[in-house]
Amino acid sequence: MIDSELRPGPGFPVEPTAAATAWRRQDFQFALPPELIAQQPPAQRGASRLLTLDGVTGELGDGCFRDLAILLRPGDRLVFNDTRVIPARLFGRKASGGRIELLIERVLDERRALVQIHASKAPKPGGQLLLDGGFAATVLARHDALFEIAVAGDESVLTLLERHGQVPLPPYIHRAPTAEDRDRYQTVYARQPGAVAAPTAGLHFDRDLLEQLAAMGVDQTFITLHVGAGTFQPLRVEQITEHRMHPEWIEVSAAACDQIRQTQRQGGRIVAVGTTAVRALETAAQSGVIQPWQGETRIFIYPGYQFRVADALITNFHLPESTLLMLVAAFAGHAEALAAYRHAVDQRYRFFSYGDAMFITRRPKPA
Repeated sequence: MIDSELRPGPGFPVEPTAAATAWRRQDFQFALPPELIAQQPPAQRGASRLLTLDGVTGELGDGCFRDLAILLRPGDRLVFNDTRVIPARLFGRKASGGRIELLIERVLDERRALVQIHASKAPKPGGQLLLDGGFAATVLARHDALFEIAVAGDESVLTLLERHGQVPLPPYIHRAPTAEDRDRYQTVYARQPGAVAAPTAGLHFDRDLLEQLAAMGVDQTFITLHVGAGTFQPLRVEQITEHRMHPEWIEVSAAACDQIRQTQRQGGRIVAVGTTAVRALETAAQSGVIQPWQGETRIFIYPGYQFRVADALITNFHLPESTLLMLVAAFAGHAEALAAYRHAVDQRYRFFSYGDAMFITRRPKPA
């Protein structure tokens, strides 16, 4: 199914609360000097800075990413998104003429994909696309702003992308991708191909840090959310409850659920590595307890949401007025999150995908 709604349930209100309807897009604005937007990864994984935010007190702390070895405790469990970024950007032309750029939104099966197409004039269903590298595709259908295509020949979509595609760097990185990006815009634990944007909080982990944390008694669980290109789309509505999230595919296995429940029973903290991990966990816990889940999610988390799984969050810094910043504000508190971002700007932290990180403990539930 191309387009499906997440079933209503706990945490997915059919009607927004009165408090939720008061939030507007501009409530999540902050001033960001352009020079703080990281254009290159740090020299080494794990060399980034780390801003800590205590969800109980609102206290901020400045440190480095390897301070996780101090911040985490034996019995805590890190939950990672193991999606793998695919070389999702292609170039070519329409058979009728005119250059095009394709950005894969999602691989649907061996032959088909859902894509964004940038062209002077949008192709129609049945139109032929001639891609650089010598292969062709047919436009099967249009789904709102996206196009469903099928590739010709004997090779799969993923094989063709690996051979001819480019790393889909985010639009705020103003340079062409390099060979280094093939490695650095990918987590060291990536294994499930399908994302067109990296789960960037995970980019800071190298194998040495993962082994150090495991030796301390910090457990690890892997779930999957294939990040779509829609993660970079700006909100186009003023009242945030009117925003409709783009669908993304997730899988939270039975084994992952068992591991998480065991940690909860033993009093350990569930530490989500990235907003994508939070969204996958909260989708799987829509019934009130975490259960196996495979399929699409449109979950939109903003202030007022009551979290069921994550106790702490490791995350990069996000765009102003973005749904990811709204999730952080729900987790830490709106005033606390915006104060942390102002502090990050004042202290010259690096922002966005190749930037620095935050470690946030969850704001207590209201009495």
